Amino acid sequence: MAEESDWQARVKGLLKAELKRRNVSYQQLADRLASLGIRETPQNIANKISRGGFTAVFFVQCLIAIGCTTLRLED
Repeated sequence: MAEESDWQARVKGLLKAELKRRNVSYQQLADRLASLGIRETPQNIANKISRGGFTAVFFVQCLIAIGCTTLRLED
């Protein structure tokens, strides 16, 4: 069974991959989140993603903000 840190690393990798795929910086993500009424600074976003321990709500907010409508969980 995978450790909690393994799951965190996987989710962190999924979000970072989607940001990279769309060429979205943390500043751009903060701006897009703000347009949805979600206030996050680029530094706060960087810290959350670096830790990998963010909430499912934050994860989905980010995906919606960058226009991700499907997410592939397999490699």
